Amino acid sequence: MINSEVGVSLLDRSRTRAGESDTAALRGTVARARWAERHGYDRFWVAEHHAVPGVAGAAPAVLLAVVAGATTTIRVGSAGVMLPHHQPIVVAEQFATLSAFAPGRVDLGLGRSPGFTPPVRRALRQTERDFAADLDELRAFLTGSAEVTLRPRPEGAVPLYVLATGSGLQVAAAAGLPVIVGGPLLGVGGDPEPGLHALAAYRRDFRPSVQQQRPRVAISLDVLIADTDAEAADLLLPEAWSMARSRTTGVFPPLEPVDAVRAAHPTARQRQYLAQTVAAAITGTPARVERRLAELLDRTGAAELVAASSTFDRTALAASDAALAALFGRP
Repeated sequence: MINSEVGVSLLDRSRTRAGESDTAALRGTVARARWAERHGYDRFWVAEHHAVPGVAGAAPAVLLAVVAGATTTIRVGSAGVMLPHHQPIVVAEQFATLSAFAPGRVDLGLGRSPGFTPPVRRALRQTERDFAADLDELRAFLTGSAEVTLRPRPEGAVPLYVLATGSGLQVAAAAGLPVIVGGPLLGVGGDPEPGLHALAAYRRDFRPSVQQQRPRVAISLDVLIADTDAEAADLLLPEAWSMARSRTTGVFPPLEPVDAVRAAHPTARQRQYLAQTVAAAITGTPARVERRLAELLDRTGAAELVAASSTFDRTALAASDAALAALFGRP
């Protein structure tokens, strides 16, 4: 059984579907946030991607403003804002403004992933930056300890989170901040030992801060639930196929229907990437997913699951989200 004290949230990247406009994808994100609030999710996250054809979510602060305005109680946050693309004061101003309209509900997750392609990185004016220094500067603006006074002043605290892979865990531990961990560090479908060692080092080296007295880990991965294991596995195919194509062609396409994916003719390399995405996800019936999630949450000591799931069929995705909420005792 899953510990009822573990939080559960959704990460929506505003994935586009074949034949669908970017606007429709963004509106789908807002509708999913309203749905998540009604079904008892603790938090709703959006992300930052620039000039990626299959992703419409490019401006998390703007999108969160709409999401916050369409909801009343659910926490909303970024997972994350890519700090190397922005000046810390601008990010602080944006999230302080969000906090003014949704006090006590705004979370700021921060990452440092580069732009998708060299042209995107050039468009972002991306340069080498000291992530830890930028993080400290941003926190100083939000807490009022910087050399200039932030306007607007935040309505209460704006909690910070670090999207951590590898060295990001060290930065978070030194700063005394919670982490959101995904990918290979979770060891889903692979060797769990490297991730366990990295999380143990984060907890060992954690320095308490005003925001966070004890280390806190959230884990993020695809979780898809259906009536049968085969149906749930099918739900993952659209995202897995997009990932395989992006890694072999450089194009990250919109999600396609399951039948279209099955009719495709992947190369050997694409089949390898498809298998990797499938191995890194948790799919199946409610009972199977509950067993696997309970083991993963226990192994990582995570305080929150961030489900990053997406699929072509929005109705099937809503049913999967509802089943996941039920596993965590949400209405």
